[in-house]
Amino acid sequence: RVGEVGGNTLGFFDCQFSPDGSMIIAHAFHGALHLWKQATVNKKEWTPEVVISGHFNSVEDVKWDPEGEFIISVGSDQTTRLFAPWKRKQEAEVTWHEIARPQVHGYDMRCLAMIGRFQFVSGADEKVLRVFRAPKNFIENFSNITGIPLEKLCSHQSSDLPEGATVPALGLSNKAVFEGDMAVQPAEDEETFNTISNQYPEIYFQPLILTEPPPEDHLLQNTLWPEIQKLYGHGYEIFCVACNNSSTVIASACKASKKEHAAIILWSTSSWKKLQSLSFHNLTVTQLVFSPNDKFLLAVSRDRNWSLWRKQDSSESGPVFSCCAYTDKNTAVHSRIIWSCDWTPDSKYFITGSRDKKVIIWGQCDLSVTTEGNMLNSIKPCSTVLDAGDSVTAVNISHVLTPNGRYIVAVGLENGKIILYTWKQSGQEPALADWTTCVEMDNSQSHALAVKRLCWRRHAGRAGHNDQNSSEWLQLASCGADHCVKIFNVNRFAL
Repeated sequence: RVGEVGGNTLGFFDCQFSPDGSMIIAHAFHGALHLWKQATVNKKEWTPEVVISGHFNSVEDVKWDPEGEFIISVGSDQTTRLFAPWKRKQEAEVTWHEIARPQVHGYDMRCLAMIGRFQFVSGADEKVLRVFRAPKNFIENFSNITGIPLEKLCSHQSSDLPEGATVPALGLSNKAVFEGDMAVQPAEDEETFNTISNQYPEIYFQPLILTEPPPEDHLLQNTLWPEIQKLYGHGYEIFCVACNNSSTVIASACKASKKEHAAIILWSTSSWKKLQSLSFHNLTVTQLVFSPNDKFLLAVSRDRNWSLWRKQDSSESGPVFSCCAYTDKNTAVHSRIIWSCDWTPDSKYFITGSRDKKVIIWGQCDLSVTTEGNMLNSIKPCSTVLDAGDSVTAVNISHVLTPNGRYIVAVGLENGKIILYTWKQSGQEPALADWTTCVEMDNSQSHALAVKRLCWRRHAGRAGHNDQNSSEWLQLASCGADHCVKIFNVNRFAL
């Protein structure tokens, strides 16, 4: 016996001694590895060590935080996980580790969006969206592990933030735990046991002071984030969610086989009220993206069309979006489900990628016609149709351009491949050389199953590094059905 493992770990499958007998590694029911090391002085003492961890089922979505210092992913293993670079005091090497598991849920997770820096909204195979905010304990530990000073992280009053969160025994919502709550544990006498809630005692949150990434049993119960809001309004399982860049509006959509269920709902992040319902598509909306300047919302759908919504001048009730362009069965270029879309950083063009293997960039090709009313005809394909060779399941465009001003486009395929292209509009007529294939990642670097999401870091440079010549490197996060989350360093001067 080397110690007790807390949380709902459901026991171990197998364990193995290291060749010299000083370490034990074990793997548990939830796919996690546990590592213990024998103390050098007292040979009977074993201490838990840092180990690699990750999802144990398909990873459905991954996002960078707006500052580019960590990533959050959600998966069908019903967890939301936060990975960050670990900066050790003496060493130059930076390694990535899971440092928090903000949400351990009862439903398969489907999508998430960051709302500013330490808040996110996630959607699962339920009809509710849930909003989470980082507790004080997380922000302190994040500062310790990444070496980013607390003053840089806490701009607002952190005194009113809860310490952490805990899940009631029979519930799904993470409840906030405040500093005063932690000492109070009921006395064990006959009466208290008879109330239902005391027969299932809560797994109490213990605030941790971390200087290194936490082991699995702490991740399970001591790194949850409190849930601050639920958003009700969808009729079926949530499928996609997006937040605008000023963190004021969330857009979400759910699975749908009829027009009435395929409506996009807009929510305010200040009042958490429903702002608007945008009805256009007939089947599930598969991805939503706000343009970088927040003037447009783009939606792509299983019905093979896209729709573009323009923000009207702010009215009393908040932003109101109206449909300003779309494709229908006469104008559609894609012949199968459109899985993914994104914007160029200047908000001039957007990109769509579909199961029909096509990637297309759209935009206002004839800018002279852009009168207020009639955008419908001015938005046409601006690129030649790119054949990616397999079903396209993810597309994302970097906010940083190549040194010669080309857009950098990452394309993820159903077979797991990730390909990097650059694109620039050439002249009035789309010439043949508008797309350039830069890198086709080999099998060892790509995913083994479908790529679910690609996400470029917003700024040049590498997270956790003080890159002096930071303009050289970009980072791309990807996640896939093969349970993997990957981060690639991409040298933009080599593209």
